[in-house]
Amino acid sequence: MAFREVSVVQIRELLRRWMAGDGERTAARAAGVARMTARNYIAAAIELGVERGGDERQLTDAVVGQICEKVRPKRLDGHGESWRTLMAEEDQICTWVGQGLTVVKIGVLLTRKGVDVPHRTLARFCVERCGASRRRTTVRVVDPPPGQECQIDFGRLGLINDAGRNRVCKALVFTCCYSRHQFVWPTFFETTEEVIRGCEAAWSYFGGVFPVVIPDQMSAIVDKADNLEPRINATFMEYAQSRRFVIDVARIRTPTDKPKVERTIQYVRNNFFAGEVFRDLTDVRCRAETWCTKTAGMRVHGTTCLRPIEVFRTEELPLLLFRPEELDVLTWHGPTGTSTVRWLGRSTRSRTTSSAAA
Repeated sequence: MAFREVSVVQIRELLRRWMAGDGERTAARAAGVARMTARNYIAAAIELGVERGGDERQLTDAVVGQICEKVRPKRLDGHGESWRTLMAEEDQICTWVGQGLTVVKIGVLLTRKGVDVPHRTLARFCVERCGASRRRTTVRVVDPPPGQECQIDFGRLGLINDAGRNRVCKALVFTCCYSRHQFVWPTFFETTEEVIRGCEAAWSYFGGVFPVVIPDQMSAIVDKADNLEPRINATFMEYAQSRRFVIDVARIRTPTDKPKVERTIQYVRNNFFAGEVFRDLTDVRCRAETWCTKTAGMRVHGTTCLRPIEVFRTEELPLLLFRPEELDVLTWHGPTGTSTVRWLGRSTRSRTTSSAAA
């Protein structure tokens, strides 16, 4: 059918479990329907005189038919009011689908226009009318203990205006492996210094440092890529030592080594950045932090079925390492020569170092 209909078998199973003493949530899960749907059918059954704890023979075909008539709305064309509301927005929705926006993001943009419809209805509409397709699910990897690991990765967001010209904005994304809470650091560069700035912003946002950081073999962190013995950049290695975390580099071209942040990159691009208009990089960063807290952090995660920010604050935050206030970053230029000392957010000075120090 054009809309998702609850079958008579599901309705009978729902009511049978409810009559046996199960609660709404348990009975709904057993019948494969939403809790609100279960509540509506149970209310209709009570109105028709079905007694909880009574004999199942109360659920005759006639009674079940009357329950269906009470709950199901009249659909002259096989669709409800929400579907007809979406029909008026079909051209815009098709445009968004063509731009690669997810159904969740399309729902957010429609809500801003005053169009509020159920997510399932919107998802069916996008698939049936606008050419959206369903994606494959990923294989779940065993989660580490809370407060132990954080995966980081760069991803391309899109173009933003910078001093009158469009520039490619990228994002350094931090994903907590246990809670799935995340932090996004938009930037124009993929340099070692910018990665450190992003890390500092992330530790400040999280309120501490994760003991293990898992990046891919990006050039800002790894000078020589290798699956067995990657050579870590001296500047970033010294930064890791100052913050007391371990760098556990993923293998070359192996996204399954850090799947949680890989999936987050797509979520950030599609749910946060796509379809938005930003003034400049500062605006992107401010709105990204707000989005991480109020949208990404408060959503119910599809795998854990919990709100990431609540799990993070309860189980991970107390276990993070303390973050010192000051930072001294050395940029090494060679085995003999000079190194530049950079205090992030302060002035720059240089000094001469020996070959042993380098």
